[in-house]
Amino acid sequence: MTRSKSAPWLLAGAASLFAFFPLSNGRAQDVDASASTLTLDGVSVEGETYRSVTITSAAPLSVRFGDMVQAQTCARGPMGQSRVHSGRNGQLTPREFEMAKTAWSYFESSYQSETGLVNAVGSFPSTTLWDTASYISAMVAAYELCVIDKRTFDDRANRLINTLRNLTLYRGEAPNKVYNAATGEMVDYANQPGEIGMSANDIGRLLVWLQILKERHPHLANGVDNVPMRWNFCNLINEDGRMFGSFTQSDGDTRYVQEGRLGYEEYAAKGFALWGFDVDRAMSPESLNFVEIFGVRVPYDGRDPRVFKNQNYVLTEGYILDGLELGWDLPTDRSNDGMVASNGWRAEFAQRIYLVQQRRFEQTGVITARSEHQVEGSPYFVYDSIFADGYPWNTLDPTGEYQPDRAAVSAKAAVGMWALWDTDYTDLLFEAVADLSEPDRGFYEGLYENGNGYIPLQTANNNGIILAALLYKVQGPILQRVNQNTQVWDTAFIGTDIRDNKCHPNRMVEEVPCCACGNANQIAPVIPVEDFVYCRPVTGGQDIGATECSTVEHNLPLPQVRKVLPSSCSIPVADR
Repeated sequence: MTRSKSAPWLLAGAASLFAFFPLSNGRAQDVDASASTLTLDGVSVEGETYRSVTITSAAPLSVRFGDMVQAQTCARGPMGQSRVHSGRNGQLTPREFEMAKTAWSYFESSYQSETGLVNAVGSFPSTTLWDTASYISAMVAAYELCVIDKRTFDDRANRLINTLRNLTLYRGEAPNKVYNAATGEMVDYANQPGEIGMSANDIGRLLVWLQILKERHPHLANGVDNVPMRWNFCNLINEDGRMFGSFTQSDGDTRYVQEGRLGYEEYAAKGFALWGFDVDRAMSPESLNFVEIFGVRVPYDGRDPRVFKNQNYVLTEGYILDGLELGWDLPTDRSNDGMVASNGWRAEFAQRIYLVQQRRFEQTGVITARSEHQVEGSPYFVYDSIFADGYPWNTLDPTGEYQPDRAAVSAKAAVGMWALWDTDYTDLLFEAVADLSEPDRGFYEGLYENGNGYIPLQTANNNGIILAALLYKVQGPILQRVNQNTQVWDTAFIGTDIRDNKCHPNRMVEEVPCCACGNANQIAPVIPVEDFVYCRPVTGGQDIGATECSTVEHNLPLPQVRKVLPSSCSIPVADR
């Protein structure tokens, strides 16, 4: 063996043992008593890596192997080791752990230490509540996957909570749609000072992650609860349980509009429901239509965009966020069961959203993982839909203009689907994006379908969702209902009119049902049992649950009540 330096050396990458054996031509395990050479592949010597090293000896050689390099293991978080859950299960491999570190690097390079916020896109100091929720997602996952330590986690979490607690609110009600990440000031989309409105969808997503934060880290719960305590929810949730956002009109007045469409609306509504708000209408899939694409009945929002002035994009993200973060469960579900989705129709629809993308690949060869994403240059952002405006695989910019050259394999959608569905197709998706990154700046948005390379942008949302997907693999659904402590959110201002004035729910008061209110169990479910094609329905709870979900039609008979004879019968009294 030729060496430029004279020094002791180690053979890396072998099992932990002490061995004496004759040398051989080839690998160490092929022992031949007459051989005089041994070739080892992939050897590191004093930090330098060699493709192969050949050792020559006239006599049997003693070789000592170093310790085996172990895969990254981590048992932080309230659940510790993994519980069985849908999709992929198990500790991260070394490659996946490197992905987690790469994704976290975005939140180091784009961090604003004065506010504790992170830029939504690259170095541009602007952010939304949606992107801030993705940052919380990244923090929780990075700590519990052992990418960062608790000192770093606590410092960042407390800085962020302090900023969120003291944000200037839109018209004194709730957070503005956009803030300057460096200063925490309200801004417009050009990052200029101004009030532009509130997003119920963004607030709902932030509420999901604030709930996760205080469930998994009870020492932060008091601070977390004080964030939404300042907000006035009266215009965000109406009496019918619908969510409303707002925008500032050209004359300066505020206009409130119903917000959300199928896929996103129900997910965001769960954020409000986790904090006790009545948003049953927003969580219900109404009105609902289906379109058949490659043999899959794909659900889409039936509200006419021409009438309601709001497009009905069918996208992956709302469904995978619901799966990764909430396990497709109802907000009232405290079972922490990773195999049964208590919000069954959401799990059923998610199977279809995944399957139709796999079918497109099988039929056309186009690798497909569709979600909305940033793009470099105009139009800067597209809704890369499965179905929208009457057409499948319709890529639209915010003005509704068709942008087919901007269609891409979304990195967050690909890794999210990989975590939730353990299939050959998601293995392919994983390989398409797993190395689409810069080690010190995070993952790129995605890979263009037309062969134009990757989207050269990194974002908080993309990298936060990738980290959440990796945490899901290890621990299952990220919201774990384990904090049994009394909550400030429930007890503050009891006995005053402050809660009513801000339309906060009051969990410390229980309404006693009256005899004339009827039986809620008699209300038919919105999605009936017979419409479950890819999941086995589970009945008996508040809603129809789902389990044993797969991309193959289950064709299982519905459960039937078994009739049996009584063990004894009373003898009727004879007529007198």
